[in-house]
Amino acid sequence: MFRELRRKRQALPAEECAAVLLRGTSGVLALSGDNGYPYAVPISYVYDGKALYFHCARAGHKLDALRREPKASFCVVDQDQVVPEAFTTYFRSVIAFGTVREVEDPAEMRRAMELLAAKYAPASTAEERRRAMDREWPGLCVLEMTVEHLTGKEAVELVKQRQPSP
Repeated sequence: MFRELRRKRQALPAEECAAVLLRGTSGVLALSGDNGYPYAVPISYVYDGKALYFHCARAGHKLDALRREPKASFCVVDQDQVVPEAFTTYFRSVIAFGTVREVEDPAEMRRAMELLAAKYAPASTAEERRRAMDREWPGLCVLEMTVEHLTGKEAVELVKQRQPSP
């Protein structure tokens, strides 16, 4: 169903793909947009080891696209070091493929928002998080992307650094 990575030697192991998603702070959510055009939007997220969570407004292009077609991909760039003398970059990135749904259950929404708050405002208190959520709650939409396929790739130079020396 999903294509195999062409340069298998550069594939990231599953645990490193998960690590990239855990340490990343933003990514690009790619959807099937209006009039057949792809719609790719930068967005903050949190990964709980199984699913990705996003928050957004209750209306807009993103939700219109997801209601038409819930299949999506999400890309996180972990490293992009430009190496001008070699005419290349030392990159590492992950792409998650899956389906996105609007979270309807208030308890599930609050759990996702707690995860997001813990990631982006780790020093906040429970009371500060509660006040912020209560303030934003009326216009808040939470999205969950169930990861069906996860793939990662890095520059061959990074693969070599990862391998033990003989």
